Amino acid sequence: MHKDIKEILFSKEVISKRVNELARMISLDYKNKNLFMVGVLKGCFMFISDLVKNVKLNLNIDFMMISSYDGKQSSGVVRILLDLKQSIEGKDVLIVEDIVDTGLTINYLVKNMKARKPASLEVCTLLNKPSCRKVRVKLKYVGFDIPNKFVVGYGLDYKEYYRNLPYIGVLKDEVI
Repeated sequence: MHKDIKEILFSKEVISKRVNELARMISLDYKNKNLFMVGVLKGCFMFISDLVKNVKLNLNIDFMMISSYDGKQSSGVVRILLDLKQSIEGKDVLIVEDIVDTGLTINYLVKNMKARKPASLEVCTLLNKPSCRKVRVKLKYVGFDIPNKFVVGYGLDYKEYYRNLPYIGVLKDEVI
């Protein structure tokens, strides 16, 4: 365990098992459809990589980079730093997120994407922090519900560090 981690919430093995379960559900739900996955960078990169390896469908992938954080606090202002390169009009779209906490970012993104006229639009998140929710959001696929703790690893960061940890852990208070 990394010296800055207080506790491990989900081991590499537990994450892998759950990602495989999500991939099976997605494969069944989108059977006979051409799925268009939209990864929300940077945090989703490990999750979406493992997810697409296990989804048994024809699929297309594109990425967006959205920012609403400054350190560990949500700024409340959502900015698109990188937009899709492809149109999603008429496509079955699945947004892939690392974590949904306040719901502000994903709510903004869903509204933005709906304006682009997809055939369908759903959200898949690895982590859900419902105790922090400020707006109601619909999440079709959820890896894990977590308590209100600041987590890093498996793509999630604190000031751009810890993304490479193979597990999801809670940072020590003195590090933040």
